[in-house]
Amino acid sequence: MTKVAVVILNWNGIKFLKKFIPVLIQHTNSPEYELWVADNGSTDESVKYLKENHPQIRLIEFDKNHGFSSGYNKALFQIDAEYFVLLNSDVEVTENWIDPIINLMDQDDYIAACTPKIKSYDNKEYFEYAGAAGGFIDKFGFPFCRGRILNVIEKDTGQYNKSTEVFWASGACMFVRASLYKSADGLDDDFFAHMEEIDLCWRLKNQGYKIMYCPDVTIYHVGGGTLPNNSPRKLYLNFRNNLLTLYKNLPWFTLLPILFARGLFDAVAALKFLFTLSFPQFWAVLHAHLSFYKLFGTYYKKRNKLKLMVTVNYHPQIYPRSMLIDFFLKNRKNFSQMSFL
Repeated sequence: MTKVAVVILNWNGIKFLKKFIPVLIQHTNSPEYELWVADNGSTDESVKYLKENHPQIRLIEFDKNHGFSSGYNKALFQIDAEYFVLLNSDVEVTENWIDPIINLMDQDDYIAACTPKIKSYDNKEYFEYAGAAGGFIDKFGFPFCRGRILNVIEKDTGQYNKSTEVFWASGACMFVRASLYKSADGLDDDFFAHMEEIDLCWRLKNQGYKIMYCPDVTIYHVGGGTLPNNSPRKLYLNFRNNLLTLYKNLPWFTLLPILFARGLFDAVAALKFLFTLSFPQFWAVLHAHLSFYKLFGTYYKKRNKLKLMVTVNYHPQIYPRSMLIDFFLKNRKNFSQMSFL
């Protein structure tokens, strides 16, 4: 069994593979580390490029695009390693990017997953949207990061240079203990993409494990490589999967009030899209809620199965207020302005 398996899930990402694979190989040169690419049914020349130029990379080929969740599950469940690193193809790693996190996780068996400092590839002084310095959610399930709240992204001035427990690790670069990934049944296959790492981290935290942020490792993420931020499809998946994540992981005594409040928040978002004539985005939010209710029975069974494994219901990394109200009405744009007390 290898110590660390670094696994890139690729779909038509040959431009990123050509750009970032050589850097990854340069900085991942220990015999204890294996590099894998799981190709999600690409129709470009990704597989041909890897076979001809980087034969040392282990390759898993799928015949179609299974999405982020199922694609990773199908790949990781056939890899034998102590730790998995889920790494986006549009990430530039840096020197010594693995050891500090593995050393941190080796010291504490209760650390299930860890995220590095994630900064913008195009603007390297700033954090990157999808992860920044560790992820959190508010009481209504809306995600944000240290270093990024909604569309406000902070400059890295060393303000988050201390290792700390967070709520979720970004799927752009997530270190996870393989045994726990597998015992938790991995990412939720039904999500397809988006929010799946938050759901996994929440499930692991409900079992008493920790999600950590390690500032001693910095990676640079391009972001938006698969779906643009204004994509109705991306909006639909984010809203639907966020609701499913709440339904799966919240305790019964808070579930119904939170889902009711989320309905109101999401109605406001839908009306905003309607009034600005953004009809595809309006339908995406409405479709997300319709899909959520359609999946209620299926997820009721998932929820009941998960409840048997819950040992912890309270997580101080959940912001006890509304991040949206703080942002829009109280002008709290940075993480340092938020109070978790």
